[in-house]
Amino acid sequence: MNHQIDSLAYTNRLRGLPPTHKLSFAIALLILSLLSGAIVQLSIGLWLAVWIVIYAGIPGKLYLRLLSLPLMFLLTSLPALAINGIELNQIQTMQWDIWQGWGISIGNLYLYVSRTGLYQVSLLFPRTLASTSCMYFILLTVPFTETLQILRKLRFPPLLTELLLLMYRFIFSLLAIADELWIAQNSRCGYRTWKLGMRSLGILIGQLLQRTLVNYRQVSLSLAARGFNGELRVWHSSPYKPSRRYTFEAVFGCTVLTLLSVLFQN
Repeated sequence: MNHQIDSLAYTNRLRGLPPTHKLSFAIALLILSLLSGAIVQLSIGLWLAVWIVIYAGIPGKLYLRLLSLPLMFLLTSLPALAINGIELNQIQTMQWDIWQGWGISIGNLYLYVSRTGLYQVSLLFPRTLASTSCMYFILLTVPFTETLQILRKLRFPPLLTELLLLMYRFIFSLLAIADELWIAQNSRCGYRTWKLGMRSLGILIGQLLQRTLVNYRQVSLSLAARGFNGELRVWHSSPYKPSRRYTFEAVFGCTVLTLLSVLFQN
């Protein structure tokens, strides 16, 4: 999937737009999603879905799969927010926080669905959806090398940008190695039982560490052979052409969302 994401970042329909415009648009929406209410946050998530799926041409199934990953982590953390526990002798003092009397006694402990927790969940879910959509808009429409180029223009420390570039490339190398090892083990029925699967997983992790170190040495030698002096210089062309339609829609939409945020907060 990661190779597909990287490929879509170079081949999407918004590829010809300046990356500074796309980054500014996503960052503006991210700030707005952190400051606005639930209605505006849900609107941001739906609007960015239109930009990603329709305008950029990203497959809808892929975008839903990507969006489901962080939302699944969110759903697993919701019970910790919605369920609260108190001692039995404190039920009367916390009666206002018990939602519709839903609760259960376990020994000296009383577990119940908290009104305050449900309110926190109602705030957290739309904010997570909006901020995740902003992140995916950048990830799917702006190649990572162009993001680093913008950071260089903003005078970010060269060491930071070079480390980000190397880490990004090493992620793909690690995933490719892990995929090859898993296919080899799975073809030999290495995950037939739970015990055998745990043993195969341990071997996979050990081999992954070993091959990672070998890959790191090869990269270090190749950089040294090419005269690496601490800075990776990459040539970038500028075939970008701003779109009046997309610019107008982005500015108009951000203005409307800002007005809605102010309206609903008042």
